[in-house]
Amino acid sequence: MNTDRITGAGKELKGEVKKQTGDLTGNRDLKDEGRADKAEGKLDKVVGKVKDILKGDK
Repeated sequence: MNTDRITGAGKELKGEVKKQTGDLTGNRDLKDEGRADKAEGKLDKVVGKVKDILKGDK
């Protein structure tokens, strides 16, 4: 498994926590930042998956 996938999962989790915290506190900036982090994490996971496929790993 590629480290990009693991890093992406961590960023996705961090983003979800920020988004939920922003929801609870009414902090729109924090919520938006969380959404951005979550999207970045998803992208990292896709990149890692593609790298694994190209290497022949699944």
